[in-house]
Amino acid sequence: MAVSEQPQRDYAAWVMLATRASVTVALLLIVVKAGAWLLTDSASMLASMTDSLLDGLASLFTFFAVRYAVLPADAEHRFGHGKAESLAALVQSALITGSAILLAAHSFQQFYSGTEVQRHQIGIYVSLFAIVVTLALVILQHIVMRHTKSQAIAADTLHFRSDILLNGSVLLAIYLTSKGFQWADSVFAMLIAGYLAFGAIRIGWAAFQSLMDRELPDSERLLIIDTLLNCPGIDGIHKLRTRSAGQTRFVQCHIELNDDLSLEQAHDITHEAEERVAALFPETDVFLHMDPQSIVDVSNSIRKPNL
Repeated sequence: MAVSEQPQRDYAAWVMLATRASVTVALLLIVVKAGAWLLTDSASMLASMTDSLLDGLASLFTFFAVRYAVLPADAEHRFGHGKAESLAALVQSALITGSAILLAAHSFQQFYSGTEVQRHQIGIYVSLFAIVVTLALVILQHIVMRHTKSQAIAADTLHFRSDILLNGSVLLAIYLTSKGFQWADSVFAMLIAGYLAFGAIRIGWAAFQSLMDRELPDSERLLIIDTLLNCPGIDGIHKLRTRSAGQTRFVQCHIELNDDLSLEQAHDITHEAEERVAALFPETDVFLHMDPQSIVDVSNSIRKPNL
């Protein structure tokens, strides 16, 4: 059962809106923070600028990956192009990890060299500006997430949500250095590097699992099983396989039917079951295989309670 075209168009419109907004915000913050870093020589501001630079690169990659991911299935990609979203998230993870390592090395160097932060007020104003702009973007991304559940947008949202904390940390670090605590700038930059690396590992692991066709969450699988077993005419099921790619869930399963049913009756039961499973989630591709009860190995099947 193929997914409908209208939800796909709606999905594409929402995710493209989010990716355009994230690219715009990232580029704006790169320019502003680069100027602030040059004027202040702050390691934590460099950390924030580095993160924004990577956000920009990741958002650009996500922008093009999402454009590809929302393309409909074709003759060479029968299951669609949804895995491009997971690939985008995996690239984001690699970029963040690399930046965190470089940032930590720079922060250690500055800590031991004793470089002082200059023009504290510029750093404070830029951090406040970044927090406001990023908060507006995160609110938009959460709206998009409610409509799409996009993995790529979720990764992008994690980026920018962490940026709010990051910019807050930069703000505190620069304030502390203005009060004479020169060590605060480097130490906060190191902490930010660790936070970025931790987030990158989470994003990368989730993307890797999606690319490896990990099963849907247990709660969703149990819902699918319960739905199938409650369909009239289905006595049991076996060989349930699930996965997701982008916005689409894929469900394959063997259903067990009475031997005496006509082909037309078996078809009607299967079609209704596919409709019920497809209705469980926004985008679902369902394929059910019919098996007569007489050939089923009941030790491997999930049966109705009364059977």
